[in-house]
Amino acid sequence: GFRHYTVNSCEFNSSKLNDIEYTHSYYYNKLEYVRFSSSVGKYVGYTEFGIKNAEKWNNGPEVITRRGEKERYCFRNVGNDVEAALTKS
Repeated sequence: GFRHYTVNSCEFNSSKLNDIEYTHSYYYNKLEYVRFSSSVGKYVGYTEFGIKNAEKWNNGPEVITRRGEKERYCFRNVGNDVEAALTKS
């Protein structure tokens, strides 16, 4: 069978919460075909199908919604863990 799935991730390499990068990736059969990255601020396609979707989503309301996910998803979930880890080190 074929598998389609999405992955949200928050990646950071410093103690500053503003340095977090949020990504939302779409996969089909283990191949990433399109990704939203908060550092780029838009969707980027990696396959022909992904490029078509990225162009459509970057011109629609999807990209505006995704831009707010860094604050909503990453800061809410990572902020408490980062603060706790920094106070223990």
